[in-house]
Amino acid sequence: MIGIKVMKFSRHKVYLAMISFLIFGLIMGKIGFTLWDELELSSIPNQPTAAPRGKLSIVIKTSSRILELYNDGQLYKQYRIAVGKSDTPTPIGDWIVIWKSYRSGDIFGTRYLALDVPWGGYGIHGTNQPWSIGRFASHGCIRLRNKDIEELYDWVPVGTPVRIEGEKINIRRELRYELFGTDVVQLQVKLKALGYLEGRADGFFNRDTEQAVKRYQHDHGLAVTGIADFKTLTMLGL
Repeated sequence: MIGIKVMKFSRHKVYLAMISFLIFGLIMGKIGFTLWDELELSSIPNQPTAAPRGKLSIVIKTSSRILELYNDGQLYKQYRIAVGKSDTPTPIGDWIVIWKSYRSGDIFGTRYLALDVPWGGYGIHGTNQPWSIGRFASHGCIRLRNKDIEELYDWVPVGTPVRIEGEKINIRRELRYELFGTDVVQLQVKLKALGYLEGRADGFFNRDTEQAVKRYQHDHGLAVTGIADFKTLTMLGL
């Protein structure tokens, strides 16, 4: 009986030690991976560190999870990023940085660059989850390592244009004046490519977009309504 009790007690201690070791290993692994990621995994080597002096613009490529910084129209630097998950995609289109703010190091990291997306609060910001960089992981915003967003924050002024490129979507509704969304962006991008629309593809179906649709409809023998109905969308290849 005494031997059985000792065996049970020893087995309990072994289980407890194994669980403690596993928890400790997970914690240390997460800390170690975070530090490694901050130093190596999310960085792109051999790039400039000095501030660019020209006119800046940003291109975000969601498919490759890369943010490109342009200086006077020339590629200056690239950053690895995280973008939206499939059910909360990053909004494609042509946007503008409308304000900048410091953060406390919370889920938005240490800096935030807000974009003028009309259907939600989207921005470019840091993260307290650096291991998510390089993945489809956010609720639609663009995440960078904190050291990267701090660099961009110092370089990029309010008013900087930001183009977000991504996969095409299936348009499932007629598009008309005062609607907004990613599908409107896709229509605007097509009209711009065909020379019917100038300005930004900003996702808002304004009067300029309506007039561009009318001109396209007139030139292609469609009823001139200014509404991108399914016949017009089909002819546009959308």
